[in-house]
Amino acid sequence: MSEDTGPHQIVFLGGKWRNLSFLAMGSLLAMTLWFSASAVVPQLTAEWDLTHAQRSWMTMSVQVGFVVGALLSALLNLSDRFAARYLFAVSTLIGAFFNGAIPLLDRGPGFTLFMRFLTGVVLAGVYPPGMKLMATWCKTDRGFGLGLLIGALTLGSAVPHLINALPVFGEGGMPPWRVVLLTTSATAVLAGLVVIFFVKSGPFLTDTAPFNWRFAGQALAHQPTRLANFGYLGHMWELFAMWTWVPIFLIASYKQAGWSLQAARMAGFGVIGAGAIGCVLTGDLADRYGRTVLTVWSLAISGGCALMSGFFFDNPVLLTVVCLVWGVAVVADSAQFSAAVSELTDPRYVGTVLTIQTSLGFLLTLITIRIIPPLVEVMGWNHVFMILAIGPVFGIWSMLRLRGLPEALKMASGNR
Repeated sequence: MSEDTGPHQIVFLGGKWRNLSFLAMGSLLAMTLWFSASAVVPQLTAEWDLTHAQRSWMTMSVQVGFVVGALLSALLNLSDRFAARYLFAVSTLIGAFFNGAIPLLDRGPGFTLFMRFLTGVVLAGVYPPGMKLMATWCKTDRGFGLGLLIGALTLGSAVPHLINALPVFGEGGMPPWRVVLLTTSATAVLAGLVVIFFVKSGPFLTDTAPFNWRFAGQALAHQPTRLANFGYLGHMWELFAMWTWVPIFLIASYKQAGWSLQAARMAGFGVIGAGAIGCVLTGDLADRYGRTVLTVWSLAISGGCALMSGFFFDNPVLLTVVCLVWGVAVVADSAQFSAAVSELTDPRYVGTVLTIQTSLGFLLTLITIRIIPPLVEVMGWNHVFMILAIGPVFGIWSMLRLRGLPEALKMASGNR
């Protein structure tokens, strides 16, 4: 009988899935903040005449803020010194305030970018603590649990694109951008309430860790953990640039073909949201067959889509199909890098190590998010995403190296 379902666990088994369901719901609602401004870049560009750099910074400012918040959290071991659900809930409420200030005060691009930065800072109190909360309920099925959480985060990231496409919010699916930001702030408030009232820590919660600022660096010195993080960095090189620019890529393709822009926005939502399916399916398979196996396959498929997608720019139907496959594969492995790190490191500092992992990954995304617009001017949409395939190649190499180490047997109940 597995450790998750032994006799001493029977009394809370129903509570486990109730807690995980509410945590996934809270995560979905909270992460609508992430792409709330990115989804309305066309409206903001029309109103404020944004430059290419300003358009990129609508997403990059959140990434920078997240990195700053994550590094501070890691150095202070916040995820391991304070109750994760309180940190999660308070962070979502503060993030809703910063995001809502953008449409309510309406001070222009500079103020908006600063508020987006602050939103990113507090989101560092949502994502890693959410992963730690999930890990307290899962042990032998940790890959599936984290896959469920990352799937919820992925779907939440796609929701602003859905709001932006619904005709009920504006003619032709082009709502006033203020509606989108206020709606996502409201969902974030709801997220905080859901987590604070309906989510508890599970039985695999470790003791509160003593403050140790050096552990953030020590985690990177451990070779198996480092290789898992390298795999994650290869994944992140591709992920957020894909999420940021593929919806714009689809709009450009549909527009050139004379197709409905509302349909293009719905396709953008579908491409990002489809990743939720990949996260959950891969989580279950990784627990059975191994983390390195599933991450290598996911990286290979997503890297192939990055290389191929541009060739279908002139055919919106085939382009949408390829991008949907890409959307499933590009994030399907995300939770498995986190699960691997949580299994390879000191359990007392799982929150800190996950925070370091995510901060490094989100710092790397600044490069690929920023370089895509100028490369489009030079290369066109047909070839620009090929550069993203560099990440999957590096990630595959890293995970195959990890697979060859004896410590890899600590992952997925010995399935590597």
